[in-house]
Amino acid sequence: MDLSPLKAALADVVAIPVTPFAEDGTIDTTAHRALLRRLLDGGVRIVTPNGNTGEFYALTPDERRAVTELTIEEVAARATVLVGVGHDVPTAVAAAEHAGSAGAEMVMVHQPVHPYVAQDGWIDYHRAIAEAVPELGVVPYIRNPLLSGDKLAELADSCPNVIGVKYAVPDAARFGAFARDAGLERFVWVAGLAELYAPSYFATGATGFTSGLVNVAPGVSLTMLEALRAGDYTAAMKVWEQIRRFEDLRADRQSANNVTVIKEALASLGLCRRDVRAPSRVLPEAQRAEVAEQIAGWSV
Repeated sequence: MDLSPLKAALADVVAIPVTPFAEDGTIDTTAHRALLRRLLDGGVRIVTPNGNTGEFYALTPDERRAVTELTIEEVAARATVLVGVGHDVPTAVAAAEHAGSAGAEMVMVHQPVHPYVAQDGWIDYHRAIAEAVPELGVVPYIRNPLLSGDKLAELADSCPNVIGVKYAVPDAARFGAFARDAGLERFVWVAGLAELYAPSYFATGATGFTSGLVNVAPGVSLTMLEALRAGDYTAAMKVWEQIRRFEDLRADRQSANNVTVIKEALASLGLCRRDVRAPSRVLPEAQRAEVAEQIAGWSV
């Protein structure tokens, strides 16, 4: 199986779409489709339904399957689909198999949330998923700073469809070491902490980055990618400066408002409701104007 097209697809702005909700709390499929089309029309080439910005952990199993199917149908081969899967092993395997049967090319495996994670157990968890879908590319989502790069290499030795990594430990030096211990050229390295970390991670080996901000302003994220690909860090940092306050609002209080700020921005543009599900919560009225002010000068 030639995995090179999937690897090339990962080296990009990996968009994490929001999941918009209707007034009655159900998924607003009309708004969802419109937001996906907006991403595609804006130049996005890879999307991750059921990512954290999509409120993965707040969706029911049926809703996660519906989001997968809707995304694949709406994308209609205009972009690569990387479906988020996770929870216990049987649930993650079933979700990965469903993604493949629905037409996805890859799955992203969420960081295990179990409080007790052994490094060899981490391998076992991902191996079970990867072996169940050998026809799909598999991308572990790594947030654990204690995981060693040689463990990722060990996983890929037995599962060659493990082709990339969404690395989300907020430490560029740690990332650089991890990538080299695992095999810098062996995997596609995606900076999993979005635009604010993308320049430092690109400097140490990343070739793509994830983004929730891209829901609001695809052109802003793609401009940063173009600058980073060209090695123009001055231009990339100009984008960084432009979006810094917006991303700081999302990151405040251990990212309590990560999704909330994105949906507030979309609501201010009239693109979807601001509703989020617990344990997230909508922004207080006093903070909503700042979000609208932050995006006012962007090309959206």
